[in-house]
Amino acid sequence: MKCSFCNNDIEKGKGTIFVRKDGKLFEFCSSKCEKNLLKLKRNPLKVKWTNNN
Repeated sequence: MKCSFCNNDIEKGKGTIFVRKDGKLFEFCSSKCEKNLLKLKRNPLKVKWTNNN
């Protein structure tokens, strides 16, 4: 699995999954990635520490 925000690999049995009301799945490797996408609504392409370049 890949993190929906930073695109890093997630180890089996780790991370969290968030399901929106419309059924779209978001997989996160850490609470840092989850907070940046859902709460702070940041674009991963504009954040320097992500691997989405």
